[in-house]
Amino acid sequence: MNDPWWLVLIKALAIFVFLLVITLFNIVFERKVVGKMQHRQGPTMNGPFGSLQSLADGMKLMFKEDFRPKNADKIVFNIAPYLIAIPAFTVFAVMPFGGEVTLPGGLTTRLQLVDTPVGVLLVLALASIGIYGIVLAGWSGGSTYSLLGGLRSSAQMISYEIAMGLSLVGVFLYAQSMSTVDIVESQAQPFVIPFLNLQTPLQGWYFALLFPSFVIYLISMVGETNRAPFDLPEAEGELVGGFHTEYSGMRFAMFFLAEYINMVTVSALATTLFLGGYLAPWPFSMIPVLNNPWLGPVWFTLKILLFIFVFVWLRGTLPRFRYDQFMKLGWYWLIPLSVIWLMMVAVLRAFWSEGPSQPLYVISAVLLIVLFAVVMFGGRGGDDETDAAADTDADGSFDAFAGGYPVPPRAGQELPELSGVLPGESVADRATGTPPRAQADDRPTDRSNEREEL
Repeated sequence: MNDPWWLVLIKALAIFVFLLVITLFNIVFERKVVGKMQHRQGPTMNGPFGSLQSLADGMKLMFKEDFRPKNADKIVFNIAPYLIAIPAFTVFAVMPFGGEVTLPGGLTTRLQLVDTPVGVLLVLALASIGIYGIVLAGWSGGSTYSLLGGLRSSAQMISYEIAMGLSLVGVFLYAQSMSTVDIVESQAQPFVIPFLNLQTPLQGWYFALLFPSFVIYLISMVGETNRAPFDLPEAEGELVGGFHTEYSGMRFAMFFLAEYINMVTVSALATTLFLGGYLAPWPFSMIPVLNNPWLGPVWFTLKILLFIFVFVWLRGTLPRFRYDQFMKLGWYWLIPLSVIWLMMVAVLRAFWSEGPSQPLYVISAVLLIVLFAVVMFGGRGGDDETDAAADTDADGSFDAFAGGYPVPPRAGQELPELSGVLPGESVADRATGTPPRAQADDRPTDRSNEREEL
């Protein structure tokens, strides 16, 4: 892109202002939508209908006294918030907001700061840098809770970045490019129904052609941004505030800002790769006035807000996952599903380009479906039943500490009738006076000492 320096500066400033404004909007939008879901009004005091509530929150953090723990690493503690916020802003440099437009002076430019042949890889690389800020923030504060929150977040983002990256490969295969502009323009072609070669008036957006990839990306982007129900690094019940527990004032505001900008980032990437980016949706694309390149930022922003609503909807409806369930979802389900779906896309794409006969489509699809069934469901059907049996004593009562940590009862299990049951001790053992199983590793037999330890 051969834009003059002043135009590049204007674009960069416009992106910065856009991210700040949409962050202020998203905070109020989230509180309003969640309030509506919970039958309350949400913010109402600051500005018309509470529209300036997020601005008031930002001013409060700006003038709030900024504390730093005595044992904190001063340099790392100060740098960590910026390691999260700066990549969140930088990612939007390769996001296309619109097509080519002509400025009043006759200069032709694209509504995008910069375009590279590997734009999507640049987005993933910059998004991965944020994990360094989270880990360093948890470590530098000198708090065990903060450190655990940082380690949780690192494991979480690594796990779900794998599935996210695999879900994007199918888009690369269809678009034959990693450039964000090329991917958007490739979705402007009419949608052709596979096998029938029937052309429709709809645009070939990849969320329809690659629907499994789209679903996997949606789940992965929620886990990548640490949002509910995957907000385990900030689980208040066990980690207080997670990796940013020791932060306050503007340093905390940087974490707050980065979280909401990351929501916009993953939503913008999903819009670019799966929903046609700045392209007007059908039937508006059939109207020349509404298919104007200058309206590209409007369509782009509306699609982003659609994904933001999904984030808010999930927060208002789903409870937080248990950590082992969350990791199992990523490693046992999303990654194998991504690999199998990617194999299917690669095979069908290769057959399609070579013009094979229709039976090859059917044979390859059937073989891959069988492979999927064997990998995903073979030998796993009894996991839940085995775990439930391990948590149940011989008399049918529920032993919450059978797995080494307290867990809630499952379907068909009964809670113990007596209170104060020790770890490894069933209701029957308590009634007969049998020593608990937890004493098998040479622990003291005095129950009063065990209660004090608990």
